Amino acid sequence: CKILRCNSEYVAATLHLRGPDRGAAFCTALRSYSLCTRRTARTCRGDLAFHSAVHGIEDLMIQNNCSKEGPTAPPRPRPPAPNPHGFESLDICDYERSFLYKHGRPPGFQHCAAFGDPHIRTFHDDFHTCRVEGSWPLLDNDYLFVQATSSPVAKGSNATVTSKLTIIFKNMKECIDQKVYQAELDNLPAAFQDGSVNGGARPGGSSLAIWERSPGRHVEIRADYIGTTIAVRQAGRQLSFSIRAAEEVARAFTEEQDLQLCVGGCPRSRSPRGRGRVPAETARALCREMLPVEDVYFQSCVFDVVTSGDTNFTMAARGALEDARLFLPDAEKLHIFQ
Repeated sequence: CKILRCNSEYVAATLHLRGPDRGAAFCTALRSYSLCTRRTARTCRGDLAFHSAVHGIEDLMIQNNCSKEGPTAPPRPRPPAPNPHGFESLDICDYERSFLYKHGRPPGFQHCAAFGDPHIRTFHDDFHTCRVEGSWPLLDNDYLFVQATSSPVAKGSNATVTSKLTIIFKNMKECIDQKVYQAELDNLPAAFQDGSVNGGARPGGSSLAIWERSPGRHVEIRADYIGTTIAVRQAGRQLSFSIRAAEEVARAFTEEQDLQLCVGGCPRSRSPRGRGRVPAETARALCREMLPVEDVYFQSCVFDVVTSGDTNFTMAARGALEDARLFLPDAEKLHIFQ
């Protein structure tokens, strides 16, 4: 049964396809993957990985509106393995390829975001508005620790925003050294604290890397060794955080690591809100320019502009929506209405 060859050819064809413009090439790769499985059907009928791949392809074609008829790509030649340990040793620092090889299907992903005054979209697609000051963990698992520090928008204001983010990528075998990334207002570096831009000198060091998408405003960190991408943004006087994490990574924590805003949402709070600084209709008009769909991102924008008087909150909500559009595995979950 040669289903593992089909899997690895699909991974090679899609490895560098990212973002909303991947459509046609992604569909071509899926059709090629489907053709490859059909060619192995006779010998793979009793193989669980084969059946998982067939169902996975059908789901992905539906999710991405791919037609079954259309061009397919010729299979890529397989390079010889450079070591006797084969695929798993070669690709242990590429989570998506390794997962597909082991399970015969792509991994699942989850999305979390923290933005504005601060609003949390949890991994379970729950939406919370927090009233918190000080430092709180967004994530605390076996691979990642992310802490957000909140402070008032202005002296005497009840509105709070994220003013500092600390992200720790924990030491992982042959892939990366432990790396710390820290962002503060007006200091969104395109490097880790030690000045490096990757995971260090280990064999898989390049599987962790930082890109500056917009100087001083938008940084992206790709952690391919754990199938995770993080975006950090600054809009006005606030920071925002978004993550697309492999399900296995997001769930890798113990009962002791019970306080994670990305998992459980906001802690209970009884702090009162002050009076609004901007009329609600003015805030709605400003937010509608950036966010035409009146979902929770729009409602959060209105809430933030009213309570803070700061129009930069419209950009924070827009940035969070753009990240969700890129990071969410299921496009139908993009907009939440509550």
